[in-house]
Amino acid sequence: MAWQDRHYNQDNFSGGGRGGGGGGIGGRLGGASIVMWLMGINAIVFLLNGVLSSGTRSQGISPFYWGNFNLEQGLYGLQIWRWVTYQFLHDGFMHVLFNMVGLYFFGPMLEKWWGSRRFLAFYLLCGISGAVLMALLSFVPGLLMVGPQTHLVGASGSLFGILAGAAVLFPHQRVMLLFPPIPMAMRTMALLFMGLAFLSVMAGTPNAGGDAAHLGGALLGFILIKNARWLNWADRLSPSAIQDGVNKGRFERKRKRKAADQAEVGRILDKVRDKGLASLTRKEKNTLNEETERQNRAG
Repeated sequence: MAWQDRHYNQDNFSGGGRGGGGGGIGGRLGGASIVMWLMGINAIVFLLNGVLSSGTRSQGISPFYWGNFNLEQGLYGLQIWRWVTYQFLHDGFMHVLFNMVGLYFFGPMLEKWWGSRRFLAFYLLCGISGAVLMALLSFVPGLLMVGPQTHLVGASGSLFGILAGAAVLFPHQRVMLLFPPIPMAMRTMALLFMGLAFLSVMAGTPNAGGDAAHLGGALLGFILIKNARWLNWADRLSPSAIQDGVNKGRFERKRKRKAADQAEVGRILDKVRDKGLASLTRKEKNTLNEETERQNRAG
């Protein structure tokens, strides 16, 4: 794992680019960046899972139990929430630590470039893509050697998507590995990690399934960075925009009901003109009386 040189993570870093927009206070939650929220959620889920899993009655209530992705439940069982929830679960302290260190240093670069809402969509979709590629490659005989109940957890698919995006946007930015402390370009570091993941998959290592997820996240991260407009829809997923959509839907339904009622009243009045009041059914008379009462209240 690596971190950025300190001056690359300053507040005056300018993002924007093709994916800019949706940032600022309006794109944040309670004034905190999406990266900070994601780190907080991952930490809370990790602690909660540790507490619940240590209890004598933990089976069935642990986040790890209900949220991990596996083929039997996530794919064959159509428990679609697992494609997202597995991204917030980690198998041990070092697992969550390294993923959160990577998210802390590289996440803000992409959040500033995308804008907060599009970055969140990017993050989650890269994680989903990781599970998708792992599931697809599991059908290749002798490649991953994962069983129907082999679980997949961790934010690494999302993190590899971030690394791939950063390598495209900032290929020459200098970073330094933690172990060993070797400086290198962002693109070199991303290619190094992706190359190791690829070799792991091809060699069928014990973590080949996890490395397949890493590659899946990186692949979609690269594609989305190259096609930033594909995430324009995320900018419309704000509470105010959703409420506006709900209000618009209510207004449209009300308008259609009113038009239908007026058409029905017109039909009844035409019937009265042609055949007389005695020709009306009880329902038609009630409709006419209700319309008369509405007009009296309005007048």
